[in-house]
Amino acid sequence: MTELRSLRRRVELGLIVLIAIITASAYALAGLGASASLPADLLPFLGIVLGLLLVAHLAVRRFAPNADGLILPLAALLNGLGYVFIARLDNDLAAPQATWTAIGIGAFVATLVLVRRPRDLQRYRYTFLLAGLVLLILPFTPIGFANLGAQIWVRLGPLTFQPGELAKLAMLLFFAGYLVENRELLSVSTFRIGPLMLPDPKRLGPLILALGAALFIFVQQNDLGPSLMIFTVFLVMIWVATERLSYLVLGSGLFVVGAYLAYTQFAHVAPRFEVWLDPWRPEVIRGEAYQIVQSTYALAQGGLTGTGLGLGNPERVPVVTTDFIFTAIGEELGLVGATAVLITFLLLVGSALRLAVVAEHPYDKLLAVGIATLIATQVFIIVGGITRVLPLTGIALPFVSYGGSSLIVNYVLLGLLLRLSHDVTTRQLRKVEAEAAAVPA
Repeated sequence: MTELRSLRRRVELGLIVLIAIITASAYALAGLGASASLPADLLPFLGIVLGLLLVAHLAVRRFAPNADGLILPLAALLNGLGYVFIARLDNDLAAPQATWTAIGIGAFVATLVLVRRPRDLQRYRYTFLLAGLVLLILPFTPIGFANLGAQIWVRLGPLTFQPGELAKLAMLLFFAGYLVENRELLSVSTFRIGPLMLPDPKRLGPLILALGAALFIFVQQNDLGPSLMIFTVFLVMIWVATERLSYLVLGSGLFVVGAYLAYTQFAHVAPRFEVWLDPWRPEVIRGEAYQIVQSTYALAQGGLTGTGLGLGNPERVPVVTTDFIFTAIGEELGLVGATAVLITFLLLVGSALRLAVVAEHPYDKLLAVGIATLIATQVFIIVGGITRVLPLTGIALPFVSYGGSSLIVNYVLLGLLLRLSHDVTTRQLRKVEAEAAAVPA
């Protein structure tokens, strides 16, 4: 056990140093591309990046020494690359994003310290449900306000944030806790709807009410991306918990019905579908379709290897530092760089799914699946919207986009993932040692 622990932490430390160098090199190249000179703060920047990552590494070494050595470096690479692009596109956002990164790493450390055993969170499932619903309602209170048509913001003095980001985490923890408690009853079919056999509605009731309330509030906020994300997480988790294909079939049918109702009943949804189908019409190309058209031109300009850091013009795309930061990556790093970012996400999600496969406790398994699905769905929704695989809906690219709320929540998810990894690996090693000790010499 000691040898594996030492190997994983050495690998993690080596990768962190490498990623700090890669991030600083990208920062230098962006400065050279934009102004033909190295940034004056290059060495302090390298020191800050390396210092923050070392704090996170030392926390893992102390509180989750048996955790996977790849998870933290993968997230650090995404965060570092996102910061370089944010600083390159809007220098006024560089300092706030650096501050949010430091706070996010603080939240990551706090998660490792406070959550000593993830399955203990199961007992607080209804507390998480209540907290999630309260957080979703906050934007409708006097401290809430709308921005770009979405009622998702809250202002507390000089601080503004999106409580919906925290609500997604709370709903994920509620789903995991409730499904573990009721998974056997939810697997037994006693109620028929057409050709489908479903469990007792009394067991499904709390889940449906919680999901319905969350989706209703998101729709009222004109924020359809999180609605799709929460629904997908719920559907995948209940399928994994019960191993019943009927949930996927019924959920897919409900999604189609919900999409049709949204298209016909909400004025802001239909134009997005129409832009998705044909953004090149003269009447929309300079209006509703302007973002996606400019994004398409930027990605085409990037080609295979990109224009080079600091040499593109992604700033012509509106809100490029948040919803469209993947466009900036695609233009300046090309298809090769954009694919590398997607592979990084794939490795991160794959690490979470591997944990779900090897975890023995049902709560650990469901929590790992939920975290993997949450990250993967966010990436799929925003990248799919930018590349016109899906209708566009604004959502943050995890660890990459500008924004404090999303970054902090993603670092909390990362902390939970590493704590899960430590616990699962520790139990496996102890089991192997016990079996080895039982074998006669």
